[in-house]
Amino acid sequence: MQGASAISHRDYSTLSPRPTSVYSDPVPVHIVTHPLVHDALVTLRDKHTTPEHFRRAATRISVLLATVALSDLPARDVTVETPLGPAPGRRIGADVVVVPVLRAGLGMLDAVLELVPGARVGHIGLQRDEMTAVASQYYSKLPSRLDASHVLMIDPMLATGGSAVAALDLLHGAGARVIRMICIVAAPEGVALVERHHPGVDIYTPVVDRQLDAQKYIVPGLGDFGDRLYGTI
Repeated sequence: MQGASAISHRDYSTLSPRPTSVYSDPVPVHIVTHPLVHDALVTLRDKHTTPEHFRRAATRISVLLATVALSDLPARDVTVETPLGPAPGRRIGADVVVVPVLRAGLGMLDAVLELVPGARVGHIGLQRDEMTAVASQYYSKLPSRLDASHVLMIDPMLATGGSAVAALDLLHGAGARVIRMICIVAAPEGVALVERHHPGVDIYTPVVDRQLDAQKYIVPGLGDFGDRLYGTI
C-alpha cells in the first residue's frame, strides 16, 4: 500500500488488454481491461446517451464485471444426461449472495442474476447527504448464513468510499467473510478508504478516475448514475 496519492497518480494507459490487471500489491483493486467492458463504459460516460441506452450499457458492463469477479468460484463435478448419453461437467459449488447498494446498485442486479440465477439477494439502502457527502443507512435486509457465502456487493460508483465502507461494515457485522465488490467507476479517494477499513475486500472496476470535485463527484466520471439510469435528471 503506497497511499491515496500513489493511487491517484497511477498511469492506467500502460495496462495491457488482459481480462484483469491487479492494481498493486496489496491493494485489492482489479482493473478490468476487457475491450467490451470499456466499450460499454464509453457509452455510459457519454452525456448524450439516453436513459434507454444507458440502461443497456449498464447491463452489459455489469455482466462482464461480475463474470470476472466470480471467475474463481469453487465448482463441483457432476454428470448429466444429454439426449445421447452421459456428459461430465461442473456446477457452482458455493452459495452466492448478491447485495446491491440502493438505489443505483439495483441497475446492476438483474445482470448479475442472469449469470447466477440461484444467488440469494440482500439489499442495503444508503443515502448520501448532498452537503456533507456522509452516507446514512435507511434500509438493510440481508440473507442468513453469510459466513458460508461468497458475497458480491454491487455499487456502480465508488466515490468518497463512505457508502461502500458503511455497507461493508454491515456485511461484516452480519458474518460475511468472503466479499468482493464491483463498481463501474472508482475514485482514488474511495479506493483508499475501502482499503483502510476493509483491506480484505477485492474491488473489480474498469477504471480509477482522476479525483473527486468539490461536490464529491468523480471526475471525469459519468455523472449521477442513478439519475441517468432512471431518467430523473
